[in-house]
Amino acid sequence: MEASQFKSDQYVRFCPGCGDHAVAMALQKAMAEVGVPPHQIAVISGIGCSSRMPHYISTYGFNTIHGRGGAIATGVKTAHPDITVWQMSGDGDCFAIGGNHFIHEIRRNVDLNICLFNNRIYGLTKGQYSPTSPKGFVSKSSPFGTVERPFIPSELIMGAGGTFYARTLDVDMPTSVDCLKQAHLHKGASVVECLVNCVIFNNGTHNWIADRNTRADRTILLKHGEKMIFGANQDKGLALDNSQSAFPKLIVVDANDPRVLVHDAKTKDMTLHRMLALMGYEKYTDMASFDADTELPIALGVIRSVEEATYDQAVHTQIENVRAKAKAKTFDDLTANLEHWEI
Repeated sequence: MEASQFKSDQYVRFCPGCGDHAVAMALQKAMAEVGVPPHQIAVISGIGCSSRMPHYISTYGFNTIHGRGGAIATGVKTAHPDITVWQMSGDGDCFAIGGNHFIHEIRRNVDLNICLFNNRIYGLTKGQYSPTSPKGFVSKSSPFGTVERPFIPSELIMGAGGTFYARTLDVDMPTSVDCLKQAHLHKGASVVECLVNCVIFNNGTHNWIADRNTRADRTILLKHGEKMIFGANQDKGLALDNSQSAFPKLIVVDANDPRVLVHDAKTKDMTLHRMLALMGYEKYTDMASFDADTELPIALGVIRSVEEATYDQAVHTQIENVRAKAKAKTFDDLTANLEHWEI
């Protein structure tokens, strides 16, 4: 299939330079490579810049109300488990008004593919701070700097028992396409956090890792079964060190060091997954530490991918089991066996 088959005829209204353009293209390309036809796909969203995506993908779609994309997506997948369901959500739509729905679709492990667009700002409502904006961030709604600690998406997802988590950059198309394809292949709630730039209200928010001149040294692309190697010359690796305390920590070592770890995205123990997901995130939680140097890179790629029973399949299995044991097989059977009278 071709990516053009998944492009709608609607004019794309993202601002010129917005990172959402890149994610839309990556999504269309991933859908084409996966090969599920458009009539077997539904794209569901809430409200926000990224939530306009159903208008730009030539599949079934539903642009719901603010924060409720997860509830509708859960309903669609449970009613039609044969349909591939993609959910589009932003850091405000997902973590603020939609936070309750989000943690429960993760907890239930509904078989959804969730694209989480994180630009750390409310873009559609013109520049208020969001739940992922760093402490001290100055915006229209925090002119003296926000005093709140932000959500760290990966920490919230794993805390809710997430079975799949990946992270990608809007400027890295190959990684974005691969993460979206892996999300589709995973059976369960798949979350791909897309770090996107808001060129109007939070321009450069991910420049620390997005700049192509420094990206190789400040990010690491994790791949299941491969050594955790990074750097412009592929000369650095990640290892565990517990020499200083009872709690091991990740350190950077020479790429030839025998301690270099091999990434296991499929282990159910999320201890290391959580450590990998939080690497370097002090740069993202507090404006006071934004200029601080950190040796550890930001992890990109599929960090966690664990198979567990899915909510939608469990519901249908339960229905079939109840039907098999029930005397009434149809609605007519049920009404025929009930007490009735004539008036």
